Amino acid sequence: MEFDEIAHSMATCRQFTDEPVGTDVLRTVLDAGRWGPQGGNRQPVRFIAVRDPDKKALLGQWYLAPWKQYMAERAGNAPAPAGPPKRSSFAEADQFAEHFGEVPVIVVVCAELSGIHPTDHELDRLSIVGGASVYPAVQNVLLKCREVGLGAALTTLLCEREPDVKELLGIPDGFATAAHLAMGWPLLPFPKKLTRRPLEEIAYVDQFGASIG
Repeated sequence: MEFDEIAHSMATCRQFTDEPVGTDVLRTVLDAGRWGPQGGNRQPVRFIAVRDPDKKALLGQWYLAPWKQYMAERAGNAPAPAGPPKRSSFAEADQFAEHFGEVPVIVVVCAELSGIHPTDHELDRLSIVGGASVYPAVQNVLLKCREVGLGAALTTLLCEREPDVKELLGIPDGFATAAHLAMGWPLLPFPKKLTRRPLEEIAYVDQFGASIG
């Protein structure tokens, strides 16, 4: 597959078949993460592929509570989408949350804190720069998943249960949970092309808002 085909059709997958994800496939997609850009080549990212049913069930329980809270808050602000569920609908996301612990593989992405250098931590806002040494590796994994036909969904919702996840999986001190990837063979075909804003709305020249032309 060409890169544009991969990138333009790499939709979040929330519905999977029951077919297991083999170790060879897991090695292939996770190996792609090793090559993601990172500051100083410190390589802070670690991946834990969780396939044990009991551990996945616990992760599913912990994921569901904050999701339901989010859905309740959303229900108070806006009506739910009408009509049958669509790939990106909240109805599908809710079903995904209900069955999060049943997906074939849950990959827990960990980051070694000593290997991250957040240059923005003293600014009067939320620090985000540290993720630059973590999430490119995650993106590489997602791109590789699409190339081999594996479906995946990236979520950070479960990170609020980090102490529980660390205890469950034996994650040592000095590491944080940065994301969770649900993986499996997709139940539905990948879309031909995702919907995104036009380039002119997100890319500027010389100053914010100045059209790239």
